[in-house]
Amino acid sequence: MSRLFGSVRSRATLGATLVVAVALVAAGAAVLLSLRANLTGEAGTRAERSAQAVASELAARIPLDKLSGLDAEDVPVQIVDEDGVLLAASEDLERISGTGTAEVTPAPTRSGADDDRDRGDDDRDDDSGRSGDDESLEPGEIAQGASYTNGTATIDGDTEDYRFAAVEVETPDRGRLTVHAGSPLAAEHSAVGTALTAMLIGFPLLLGVVAGVTWLVTGRALRPVEGIRREMAAITASEDLRRRVPEPATHDEIARLARTTNATLAALEASVERQRSFVADASHELRSPIASLRTQLEVAAAHPELLDLDGAVEDTVRLQNLAGDLLLLARLDAGERPVGTRVDLAALAREEAAGREGVTVEAEPVEVSGSRGQLGRVLANLLDNAERHARERITVTVRGEGGEAVVGVADDGEGVAEADRERIFERFVRLDAARSRDDGGAGLGLAIARDVAVRHGGTLTAGAAPAGGALFELRLPLAGADRGAPRA
Repeated sequence: MSRLFGSVRSRATLGATLVVAVALVAAGAAVLLSLRANLTGEAGTRAERSAQAVASELAARIPLDKLSGLDAEDVPVQIVDEDGVLLAASEDLERISGTGTAEVTPAPTRSGADDDRDRGDDDRDDDSGRSGDDESLEPGEIAQGASYTNGTATIDGDTEDYRFAAVEVETPDRGRLTVHAGSPLAAEHSAVGTALTAMLIGFPLLLGVVAGVTWLVTGRALRPVEGIRREMAAITASEDLRRRVPEPATHDEIARLARTTNATLAALEASVERQRSFVADASHELRSPIASLRTQLEVAAAHPELLDLDGAVEDTVRLQNLAGDLLLLARLDAGERPVGTRVDLAALAREEAAGREGVTVEAEPVEVSGSRGQLGRVLANLLDNAERHARERITVTVRGEGGEAVVGVADDGEGVAEADRERIFERFVRLDAARSRDDGGAGLGLAIARDVAVRHGGTLTAGAAPAGGALFELRLPLAGADRGAPRA
């Protein structure tokens, strides 16, 4: 059972069929009840008219044996007095029930007591106004309204169900009489039976159509989903992230799902390619200092007097710095969030500029929330980059601007071409003027600085300095400013 309804298609078909089935049953029951009530009401109206006609004749003092209403076909009529004694009945009436008087043949002499009175089963359902027994009527006056009951009557050997109406009349010579007249319910039974048969035949067919249409429509709607699933399975098996899932030429949810899936695959491909490039570049950068250090150690092992101790230490320091940069980038890529402590950027800028020649700090106290160590690393990397390119002077400015802290590091060097102002923040990128590994570093300083800025909810951009060199501008939200959580 769980496998049978394990798909969205089968569950949607079952759900739609059940909902329609419940709606059809409710609607069919309402139709049958309404149809029965209407037809029963019409039969009651016909019976009341017949009873009113007989009552009118009684009010006009027409003798019982001259009443025309007693000769009507298929209309059983009974006339009883106040004591329930049958005074007159239809000629062909053989048996009756539901009127309260089962007698069909009036006795010529009956006492006013309850002598041998056979009462039929009375299933009265007073569903209209009934003139009560205590209603005052003038001689010759007919009571307004009637009471209704359901019963049976046998006329000329045919027994049918009837709707009976009882009308009271005050006669001048016989006192108060009650006229019972019936109208057959055969039309009501026939119509209700026909409608029920049509529903029993039509409803299953309609449910079958609903189930079939739902199955086809959901299958057609979910076909692109199956195509997306198969392609994703193939991509997973082949590990080829260049492949994309098919996008339907529609504008519905499935098309948006396909586009989102392709965007996710593109981002995943870019991330994997970035990691591969990162590993390759890191291996290349690490190989040079390791090879140089190994060469020096091998030479020193064979000829101790040729040991270049300063060069070995320099290569070791460079290797250590590169390993530290790679470790920090790995932590940033892993989503490490900075600790939310207050950091005074003015004090941090003066601290990082201390001991550097030609560096001027113009700072006003501003505080941000983040990691002091990581922000110090950003300033150090920006100052190292400025020192490599400046001619004589480096200016560090710290100020508050709106809800942001702005740190600018400007030099008087050659500057950065506008076409390279974004590329220099890529990892292991060194411009032509900084190709030397000894002078230009590994090309990770600016990449680390931007990643740290982004993790702190800020930005780092490159531009032109007033003196003609490069200007790197770091913007961070002030401590307490409503800028949301640090970006992941």
